[in-house]
Amino acid sequence: MAEDELDAFRKRWKQELTCKKEEQRHNSSSCDAAGQSSKGEQQRYFENLKPLSKASSPLKPEESDCTKERRCVDRGGQTAAEEQPKYMSIAHSLLDGRTSPLLDRIQEERSRRKRQYHSVTDVCRSALQLQQPQRKTKKDVELVDQLIQDLNEVNDIPFFDIELPYELALKIFQHLNCTELGRCAQVSRAWRVLAEDAVLWFKICMREGFHQDASVSDSPCWKSTLRDCRNSAKNVCSNWKNRVGSITQLQFELGKVLCDVSSCDNFVLAGYTSGDVRLWDTLHWDSTASYLKTNSLSANSEPRPYVSHVQVNSTVAAAAYEDGCVDLWSIETGGEPLHHYQTPGRIQALAVSCDSPVMCSAAGPDIRLDAADDHGYWRTLCQTQLSKAVENLVLVPGSRQPSPLATLSAGEDVYLLDPRQEEPQMLHSVYGHPVTCLDASASLVAFGVKRTGWAMHDGGNKIHVYSLEMGKPVVCVGNSPGDFSCINLRDSPPHLLVCGNKDRRVRVFDLRAGSSVVSLYAHHLGVTSVQADDWKIVSGGGEGLVCVWEMRMGAKLWEMHNRHPVRHVRFNTSTLVTANVPDDKSPRGACITDDDLTAHRRHRGVICHYDFSEDALSQDHILPICRSDYTESHGYNYNIGLAVPYDRLTGSHP
Repeated sequence: MAEDELDAFRKRWKQELTCKKEEQRHNSSSCDAAGQSSKGEQQRYFENLKPLSKASSPLKPEESDCTKERRCVDRGGQTAAEEQPKYMSIAHSLLDGRTSPLLDRIQEERSRRKRQYHSVTDVCRSALQLQQPQRKTKKDVELVDQLIQDLNEVNDIPFFDIELPYELALKIFQHLNCTELGRCAQVSRAWRVLAEDAVLWFKICMREGFHQDASVSDSPCWKSTLRDCRNSAKNVCSNWKNRVGSITQLQFELGKVLCDVSSCDNFVLAGYTSGDVRLWDTLHWDSTASYLKTNSLSANSEPRPYVSHVQVNSTVAAAAYEDGCVDLWSIETGGEPLHHYQTPGRIQALAVSCDSPVMCSAAGPDIRLDAADDHGYWRTLCQTQLSKAVENLVLVPGSRQPSPLATLSAGEDVYLLDPRQEEPQMLHSVYGHPVTCLDASASLVAFGVKRTGWAMHDGGNKIHVYSLEMGKPVVCVGNSPGDFSCINLRDSPPHLLVCGNKDRRVRVFDLRAGSSVVSLYAHHLGVTSVQADDWKIVSGGGEGLVCVWEMRMGAKLWEMHNRHPVRHVRFNTSTLVTANVPDDKSPRGACITDDDLTAHRRHRGVICHYDFSEDALSQDHILPICRSDYTESHGYNYNIGLAVPYDRLTGSHP
């Protein structure tokens, strides 16, 4: 470039700066005007550089600076007005699903941007040779690249709607959650049809645990069904925290003292010292199978033997008596027992599988495992004998025929019983370290071990967790001075274990880290039963107190009290069953004469059923003691505290 041309260009640049400064004085905002002036200066600078770099032609001095600037502004406004309908047509084509005009437009835009990119690069090189400041060139190039990238992303939308089959697109959408499906439904009409497909929302319902036994055709709109289920679950959770719901006492008025209680789903089974066994169906209170008939041997003996153990699942109910008899009934038919056998000794442990028709019993060291075949006939799978008396017995959930598994403890030994093997497999045995409690899940078994003698110096009592598949220890947690009295591994959240101890504490352990995540000071006579889910813990103590805890905060939500120890705690999403079983099965002095063995009502024990899905404001859902006043004869002083929270709800007390 000649020197006279450079001098002319510098003069031209100074004149433009002078003209721009005069215009800035008349503007209201100096900051905005300064930004626009710098932008206009760079734009005019690049426009003036292009003819110099291509043809090296001198500048034309005929037009004034202000006239050229106005013409550039007018030309820019006309260009924006002309290009706006084209972008609007692109938007309409995206909404309608048309792709051919968009492809041509994008190709043209890419070619134009590519040419512009090369021209800007040439201008930048010329500017560097002139040693002039070019601060905005890199930013302009980045904006152009970002625009091309955005156009490429927009180009993918209509192809997804047209070229992919509906089944393949549905398979992609099934990996999205509810929020992502809602966002996709706002993209286009085709995406909305995909995002509101009934199969997608049915699978989401299944993943969240709603309507597990349903099929796709059971609901006309699974999206609204999921919304209703979520709202119901939210209300139930709020009722759990605020103790809002119905409370029912399942008392057996004609029986004697309560001996044992078991519950599963909506069934509650109880055995009494009179030898009676009663089954409640909490969904159908008028069930005809409430009273289960005992076998002829136990029914004809005088006095009738006590019921020592009861177990129930969704299909069968079992009971063991003090004389060694075991009865098994069908929940659907009731009446006479389906299966019955007699053992020479007293039944020490009884277990029924939660998901299959399998029953296991232990009388001293003798173990018997029975199961039903495909035709419904019960037969004995195996009988074995150990060297010590069995104290704890649990059937492994998920293990079905022909090889149901059972875990049991006898003294210091823990065994795994498999019908396919001749002898039980020993998992754990340490001399002088007896096992105090036991529970099992589908893949793990956990048991508490009491340290005695010289081993007490090595630490407190422990909980050992073994793998059922490998038969080897996985983790050892806990270091407590008290004995572990109860463990719940089957119902606990994944990788968590909840347990109770005689040192008055409820603990939750993380099996991955091997450490305690929650420790609650609960019951002053020791923890007797416990269960937890993903956000709450329900524990029962020897003093008769039932406590509901919020796991994350470690705070007690509410509590209920009865005079007898809590021997059974079982809850699901909306219901809770607790049982206070007396330790003394033959109370004396409870009535007027000692010859009358009919126990007083306060000594019988009580079963409470809580339903948090119902409206607690209904008068029928309040306990009778809560609806009565304080002067009635049947309002005992020991549970008069129950009436206090309901005075405001019922309005029975002025």
